[in-house]
Amino acid sequence: GEWGWKALRLPSWGLGPTVERCWGSAFSGAQGSPSGGPWCVGGGLASACSGKFMPITQWLYFDALECLPEDSKEALTEEQCRPRNSRYDGQIAVFGADLQAKLGQQKYFLVGAGAIGCELLKNFALLGLACGDGGEVTVTDMDTIEKSNLNRQFLFRPWDVTKMKSDTAAAAVRQMNPNIHITSHQDRVGPDTERVYDDDFFEGLDGVANALDNVDARMYMDRRCVYYRKPLLESGTLGTKGNVQVVIPFLTESYSSSQDPPEKSIPICTLKNFPNAIEHTLQWARDEFEGLFKQPAESVNQYISDPKFMERTLKLPGTQPLEVLEAVNKSLVSERPRSWADCVGWACRHWHCQYSNNIRQLLHNFPPHQKTNSGTLFWSGPKRCPHPLTFDDSNPLHMDYIVAAANLFAQTYGITGTRDVGAVAELLHQVQVPEFTPKSGVRIHISDQELQNANASVGTPSLCGSSPAAPPQRWLLFPLTLSLVQDDDTNFHMDFIVAASNLRAENYDIPPADRHKSKLIAGKIIPAIATTTAAVVGLVCLELYKVVQGHKRLESYKNGFLNLALPFFGFSEPIACPRNKYYDIEWTLWDRFEVQGVQPSGEEMTLRQFLAYFKSEHRLEITMLSQGVSMLYSFFMPPTKLRERHDQPMTEIVTKVSKKKIGRHVKALVFELCCNDDSECDIEVPYVRYTIR
Repeated sequence: GEWGWKALRLPSWGLGPTVERCWGSAFSGAQGSPSGGPWCVGGGLASACSGKFMPITQWLYFDALECLPEDSKEALTEEQCRPRNSRYDGQIAVFGADLQAKLGQQKYFLVGAGAIGCELLKNFALLGLACGDGGEVTVTDMDTIEKSNLNRQFLFRPWDVTKMKSDTAAAAVRQMNPNIHITSHQDRVGPDTERVYDDDFFEGLDGVANALDNVDARMYMDRRCVYYRKPLLESGTLGTKGNVQVVIPFLTESYSSSQDPPEKSIPICTLKNFPNAIEHTLQWARDEFEGLFKQPAESVNQYISDPKFMERTLKLPGTQPLEVLEAVNKSLVSERPRSWADCVGWACRHWHCQYSNNIRQLLHNFPPHQKTNSGTLFWSGPKRCPHPLTFDDSNPLHMDYIVAAANLFAQTYGITGTRDVGAVAELLHQVQVPEFTPKSGVRIHISDQELQNANASVGTPSLCGSSPAAPPQRWLLFPLTLSLVQDDDTNFHMDFIVAASNLRAENYDIPPADRHKSKLIAGKIIPAIATTTAAVVGLVCLELYKVVQGHKRLESYKNGFLNLALPFFGFSEPIACPRNKYYDIEWTLWDRFEVQGVQPSGEEMTLRQFLAYFKSEHRLEITMLSQGVSMLYSFFMPPTKLRERHDQPMTEIVTKVSKKKIGRHVKALVFELCCNDDSECDIEVPYVRYTIR
């Protein structure tokens, strides 16, 4: 799209390196913030951004004149903009008192109270959003405050650690503006909470603002906003990078209309046998953690509780059945510890397996000087030739691994461990490590394609012998499942990841990483920067002005992209929602068929009447009809089933097919259609909103 920004050289106004006041408070009238001054240029909006590494005399000038009324007939008058002796006078001077009143009456749903959520709530309070009669901000976040949040989630203080984010943030903004009407929840948004955030809740909203940290939740909220036809203010940050997307009903595409390309994954064979960077060894260490302390425990607990565990396991593809059952057998029988000494012995034997025996087997298959068919050395290019390690209880890295692995293994069985390295070393002297001799005929795959072909050639295994016997009742709580938690330095999780990764790195002569770097890489953590958050949320609030005023033109809205490190600030018009057509009727993702399920007689529409309605009213012959993953009707169904369903009410069919009751909170159902037109050609049509209450 066209870039809608202008760069001018303006004199320095003595602003500091952060931009919170520039973006967030320019028109709030808050104490200490400017009302007028250099931000008000030519009657429009202006803001200055500086970067930490920029020359102090170099500024970027940005205006947002499109935030003013679209129609010249709605031009602001002197009376509308006169001071009211209120904290919002700076904002009223630019937008007028009518908009200020509208802001106070808004009902908004804020999803997330982290970095972006805190900044949004602060701006909402200063702008006066939901501070008038009928206004309401509902904020939800299921997380508690952690110490690591404090550097960027500025509504929280050290004494708030372990408190709920939403409650604490709401209390903080009430202190900023006692007039704000705000309700805090601790619910995760998703299908499980649709009884809370139901039709009545969404229908009463004026808009939604996302402050989420994952794509799945963003896409879910996007679907809800499309269904209820509510504006969505979407934003995100990644270090110095940030973006803002505005989704307007019937005007723009939705968040889910376009997707980023998937992140590049590390090839499996690189992780298993040919790492060449610390990122590879850290991912391998994470997989080790999951494979040792999470997945086997999950399989065991399913084996104990699910009568059909064996039946389902045997249907898994390739070698997975053997791997799962072997893990269950090890966890319950062959490797089940009875004491802390058993845990130390297990950790020692596993150390030798991973860092000595497996490497020796790899070198047996591919000796250091082996050449390929083309005459080049096998161990060349990205393939680093490894070397086995020799265990040494005086080596701190070796002992770090043993202590962490033994304690984690003990935790899964409820056995008490210790951090005493000397005591662990004493126990190691009693451990018998089996002698290892490399074997011939062991297949090691050198590419992912070779691995896939091998898995594809393996059919359903024929298992000889019996499966592990059901354990006694006292074992039902063991083993416990461990999920990686990186922020707790006492739980041995990161101790294991760092030691496992650096030992693997030593095998392949890869420079090791310290604990801090390992945590950043393993957790895929990009340091959050408060300045980026402030700039992004400032841009969100500019779009909020337009949404509240009800701007109708696509060119009035702006999606924003920035990188404070370059610096780069870019703006483009949102992409218009794609238009489809059946017959001569145009439709977009915001359109749908509205069908009243309950007829004037009080009886509900049957399937036969539903099909006839679309034939007579829309000239569409329904060939397939579904609700979620449930197929309600198709032209190829057996005649007996069709006859049975034709005269049943639609909700009764949905209940029988889905085997789920329709909740009392549900006012309407969503049906998807496949249709033929008059010429019996397949055509694409909108979905159906079938109202039942």
